[in-house]
Amino acid sequence: MRRRGPLALIALIAVPLAACGGGGTSTATQAASGCRDVPQPAPKHVRLKRPKQTVSRAAHLRAVVATTCGSFTIALDARRAPRTVNSFAYLARRGFYDDTTFHRVVPGFVIQGGDPLGNGTGGPGYFVDEPPPESLSYTRGTVAMAKAQVEPPGRSGSQFFVVLPADAGLPPDYALLGRVTRGWATVRRIAALGVPGSASGRPSQPVVIRHVAIRRGG
Repeated sequence: MRRRGPLALIALIAVPLAACGGGGTSTATQAASGCRDVPQPAPKHVRLKRPKQTVSRAAHLRAVVATTCGSFTIALDARRAPRTVNSFAYLARRGFYDDTTFHRVVPGFVIQGGDPLGNGTGGPGYFVDEPPPESLSYTRGTVAMAKAQVEPPGRSGSQFFVVLPADAGLPPDYALLGRVTRGWATVRRIAALGVPGSASGRPSQPVVIRHVAIRRGG
């Protein structure tokens, strides 16, 4: 597969995300996609302090991500990425991800979400550095953290992405979070809302994260 460029956060300040309108067209879109037709959430301006490290490498945690397209589960890889998992779990438990969106959906590549501003430029107010394993490949179902191209390998805030193809062809620059183990049908429904050729990656209708629940066990 042809190698793609680094996954960077996309600045969309000049192109605000719009909610889908009502009426018959909206209902048809909902039926075709299998996703609820909902308005775009308002931006949230957040500034948190970096959390203390409470997650150990021996922790077995999973994140259940409930969206307007259904739910999927991420097995969090605390063994290889304890700092990244710790930050993600901290944000989820604070409700940070509630009513954020998958603002970037690139068919055949990734779905990306977790930005409180909803435009690809936001974060939690802090960052975490944890270089991923050098041998890491971003294969189908891998979940990693997005970053700006100018940031060092392994830096992350709150935005995360799920890899769609067998191999995304990315260099090992993006902090590992885990892997999708359940709910791939939901991921496919979200991916199907991507607009081929779109420069922004904005999906054809808003995909809202209702809640992220952190649970113990595999």
